[in-house]
Amino acid sequence: MKKFTTLNDIHNLQEILAQALELKQHPFSFSHLGKQKTLVMLFFNASLRTRLSTEKAAKNLGMEVSVLNIANAWNLEFENGTIMNLNTSEHIKEAAEVISQYADIIAVRAFPSLKNKEQDTAEYIINSFLKYASVPIVNMESATAHPLQALADAITIKEANFTKKPNIVLSWAPHPKALPHSVANSFVNLMHKMDVNFTITHPKGYELDPAITKNSPIEYDQQKAFENADIVYTKNWSSFNDYGKVLLDDEMWMITKKNLKEAKFMHCLPIRRNVVAEDAVLDSPNSLVIQQANNRTFATQIVLQQILMYDKMSNSKLNNHYINQYE
Repeated sequence: MKKFTTLNDIHNLQEILAQALELKQHPFSFSHLGKQKTLVMLFFNASLRTRLSTEKAAKNLGMEVSVLNIANAWNLEFENGTIMNLNTSEHIKEAAEVISQYADIIAVRAFPSLKNKEQDTAEYIINSFLKYASVPIVNMESATAHPLQALADAITIKEANFTKKPNIVLSWAPHPKALPHSVANSFVNLMHKMDVNFTITHPKGYELDPAITKNSPIEYDQQKAFENADIVYTKNWSSFNDYGKVLLDDEMWMITKKNLKEAKFMHCLPIRRNVVAEDAVLDSPNSLVIQQANNRTFATQIVLQQILMYDKMSNSKLNNHYINQYE
């Protein structure tokens, strides 16, 4: 694996899931792989699970970790040809090249503006690092995607050991703030790669990007969507068509034990109790949210491991090439 910015960078999902589950049982079995390697983590917005799980994953592999909170340092400039006489003091061209000299892998986390759809869907932050950095890039969440979360979700679903093809529902839930589409987008992408029966449910007006949902069934009646569900994955997202807007705050879409029935409950966290889901759901044995959070470490660890192994193999081939030239 050369990089990890979307789930499409995984070529064999089932193989990666099996390796991640093996890592979960033996987390230090590749602790030699990252020796004398450095992961630089860049945060354009705050994080709890992503920061701690990524740092733990890197250290399990023997890596050193450096963390930089960009929002607390200075504003980077991403536009070309800009006269930088306002609030930006360093251009991404220099920043990415300089950081590449300090890092063997760069991990980046950034949120969308939710104001400029064209800019957000262009993924200008993560793509700028891909363009100008000279080391592999890992997406710790971007404007439209959260592939590490989706990979952790896949591990969690795999651990559920369903004996039949599971019925999985992605449900919108109310939230007082406008939130990104990244988690929902990557979960939809994941469902397209897994052998499941998948349905999306949300109020009208909250359709996700059709380029991502494609032919996924959409049910506007939440109760109907939940019939026979094995897993309900809940997440709020703002409107895509009326970009970044909160169109309604309907309490009827909150997940309750009554409407969940016997289904397992998943959410990426953090979660607003008794707004997105009631206490009875989160505190029940059917809640998988803590297991999901734990699996963030092993999702990240298998990604970093794959990148380190690819880099080691590439360097080995390069060294052999130089050796063969002089033999």
